[in-house]
Amino acid sequence: MTLFLTSSPTGCPFEPGPQPAALDPKNHFVDNLCAVWPQEAPEGLLLAADPEAHAANDEACSFFADCFARAGLPLDGLTPCDSRNQEEISELLARCNFLILGGGHVPTQNRFFSEIGLPALLQSYEGIVLGISAGSMNAAGIVYAQPEEPGEATDPFYCRWMTGLGLTDISIWPHYQHSKNNTVDGIPLLDIARQDSCHRPFIALPDGSYIICTDSSEVLYGEGWYFGKGRVSLINEDGEELPLW
Repeated sequence: MTLFLTSSPTGCPFEPGPQPAALDPKNHFVDNLCAVWPQEAPEGLLLAADPEAHAANDEACSFFADCFARAGLPLDGLTPCDSRNQEEISELLARCNFLILGGGHVPTQNRFFSEIGLPALLQSYEGIVLGISAGSMNAAGIVYAQPEEPGEATDPFYCRWMTGLGLTDISIWPHYQHSKNNTVDGIPLLDIARQDSCHRPFIALPDGSYIICTDSSEVLYGEGWYFGKGRVSLINEDGEELPLW
């Protein structure tokens, strides 16, 4: 398996991007995808964050299929996996060799992945996996689910650490250049992140940075920030590569 952990593969989702939308070539992202892309167009599967958002999931498949085609990375179809076909997940995975773990609300996606038994099913998967925002977060063995929606930062029962897919030991905080300035329930997310890092470290990725995980290595491409023991440090710059192990 080759796993790409991204904030967004198409640039910052909170700012106007190129028209038509395209994959972000920053930090050799497209080049590194091309290097592992199958010779024959792979069949793709997009695992949704919200299994009930059928229209949005269909739209995401159309959007990303177009982005990949424009980058010279054609797909032999891209199917959404949500509540309409979740019972067919084993058959869908058996025929697909490119997976997208979609973006959205982390706990909602985490529950969906657990319900369909995805952690166990992916243990034998050998294709490409592209994580996007929440999908990259849920790829970890231990997921850092920072508060995102109103009420979550002050809810004593909101779980910020949960069991994920176990595809990597790296927990990430995506969209760092944007989210570090945000607040939830009046509390700065940066303050929440520093405090949470006392329990377990994680890496903050701005849009345009990503991590490639294989059986033999995990490498950070572009800017990355390490949160640990309540402290924050820049560990890599744009245009550079940093082996994490």
